[in-house]
Amino acid sequence: MLPLIVVQPVTHTIPVACEDARNTAVLVFGDRPVLRPLNGLPVLRIDGPADVDAAIGKFRRLVVVGEDADLATVLARLLRADRLGIEIGYAPRRRSAATRIYRLRAGRRAARRARRGRARLMPLIRDETGAVIVGGALWRGADGPLHGEAVVDDTTLFDGDVAGVRVEPTAALPGLRAACWVVGRVVGWPGGPPSWVAPG
Repeated sequence: MLPLIVVQPVTHTIPVACEDARNTAVLVFGDRPVLRPLNGLPVLRIDGPADVDAAIGKFRRLVVVGEDADLATVLARLLRADRLGIEIGYAPRRRSAATRIYRLRAGRRAARRARRGRARLMPLIRDETGAVIVGGALWRGADGPLHGEAVVDDTTLFDGDVAGVRVEPTAALPGLRAACWVVGRVVGWPGGPPSWVAPG
């Protein structure tokens, strides 16, 4: 059996940024308003990955105003650019899967914490394509159920057919858990190419 490494933790900083207005920028996705606690910081409107790439070289701290998928986009661009030392704050309007997992606030309280909070080291979860998972993902077969055997480190997650597997990051190392909540570093599955459904 040759394992396919599907999800692997990368232990780099995904912190809540400390305040330093000269080195901090706000990345606003879509037409969302800038939350009041972030006033006075440079604001960059993000329409695509190239806009994120432009911000990476200029600032040491970025505050993401958007949804879980937007946070995942920023982290994936940092991963690809090998710039995971940049601090990331997250200020979504409402609670989400990522705020629950990483124990973050939402709205103005999130914006205050993203601007003035202390950085924390978090695991970063990515799939085999380099996409980052921050809120969770559903692992499904390409044309129906998953068939085969999936292994989390040394524990069998499933053997046979299953409808799918929900994979979630965790705030603590090793950084990954799956539906039967087997904690590990790497999930391997020797079957054909799976299809990922990842909102963020």
